[in-house]
Amino acid sequence: MNFSDGKAILVVDDTPGIRDAILKILNKEGFNVFTAGDGEQAVKILQKNDIALVLTDLKMPKVDGAELLSITKTISPDIEVILITGYGTVEVAVEAMKDGAFDFIQKPFNKAVVLKTVRKALEKRSLVLENKILHEKLKNIQKTGNVIGRSPAMRKVMDLAGQVASSSAIILITGESGVGKEVVAVDIHNMSQRRENKFIKVNCAALPETLLEAELFGYEKGAFTGAVSRREGRFELADRGTLFLDEVGDINPAVQVKLLRVLQSGEFERLGGGKTVKSDVRVIAATNASLKKLVETKQFREDLYYRLNVINIEIPPLRERKEDIMLLADFFLRMYSSKNDKNIEGISKETMDLLTKYRWPGNVRELENTIERAVVLTRETVIKPTDLPEDILNAVKGSEDITTSGRVLNIPVGKVPLKEIEKMVMEETLKQAKGNKNIASKILGVSKRTLYRKMEDE
Repeated sequence: MNFSDGKAILVVDDTPGIRDAILKILNKEGFNVFTAGDGEQAVKILQKNDIALVLTDLKMPKVDGAELLSITKTISPDIEVILITGYGTVEVAVEAMKDGAFDFIQKPFNKAVVLKTVRKALEKRSLVLENKILHEKLKNIQKTGNVIGRSPAMRKVMDLAGQVASSSAIILITGESGVGKEVVAVDIHNMSQRRENKFIKVNCAALPETLLEAELFGYEKGAFTGAVSRREGRFELADRGTLFLDEVGDINPAVQVKLLRVLQSGEFERLGGGKTVKSDVRVIAATNASLKKLVETKQFREDLYYRLNVINIEIPPLRERKEDIMLLADFFLRMYSSKNDKNIEGISKETMDLLTKYRWPGNVRELENTIERAVVLTRETVIKPTDLPEDILNAVKGSEDITTSGRVLNIPVGKVPLKEIEKMVMEETLKQAKGNKNIASKILGVSKRTLYRKMEDE
């Protein structure tokens, strides 16, 4: 049987008569159908086959319908589940819908009700999958052009990326949040000999400590509560490909030990297992934190730091490569105009001037969000300054006011300590900013916390 059309259905009921009745209804409509007499058998079928929809009785021995719903969603959240209810179980079915069940049908049921409910569930699944595919295509629009930038700083980054792509060396990409570390990692993978294999990413900061180890190295059945079957980790899934570890500085010490071992030997064990697993993976790590400082404060292993920092690619913040702002803004304009089906011709000169003068603390990600917002909200065919967020307009205006009214500080070289020079510049900047520490900190290129600290230092 061919299940690639996504219409394979699993019917689970411990009553043979009900099971066979549903099987007969679905077979007549051309559906591919599996059947199971209990929940345990159903789990085995789910693990081995491409199932789009599960119809399961609520009351069954060993594994009941509610528990099978939970297991099914764990195996694949895209599988829809319809519950078969009898007398006294409707309330349970309604509660189960809060946990992800699509709908329920009551016994005794007829052919029309079964088919209507099944078709609606499959339509919903099809729509969800189409949206996922569309989302991936939109993400890939950005990746198609690879790293966007013509500034000397970004040319230097991409020259180094191209130079190391064909090697097997571990790469550490550093830079502030939003500068495009993942995009550079994807570029390196696409230029490498591993480009035909998988690029798998893990956001180490987004996963709780208890889950990160399981995600990276996988687990065996019964390794912990809810581990109903063996699962491969990201290192196994990325075999012969590239594994991108984002925010690697957030990995806890226990996982750091296992990560160091796999980087050194290419070997690890799944959680709950004793068998050594080997995987040929090229690791690219990224962080917006200073791993060196984390090593000094004993939050990150020194040996792991040196193992990761074989080749370091530092991506400069957007404020230091203003030549790229116009190029990026135009790219995002085209991408989001297409996505939102809007005919926007371009960005006005006044708006582009504002975008170029702004310091972009959120880097490329903030610029992308700004352009998307402008595309969605504008009623014109050209993006104008009024389409930009107020905080950007205010920040640029404040910066211009200070620039036009600023004065020159005369500092005798060799007679004033650096600490005092810093304080003099900060005090004068605060005066010109009329006491606004937020504007002053942005002009000076430091955080407000740093500004407060340095002003308070004696």
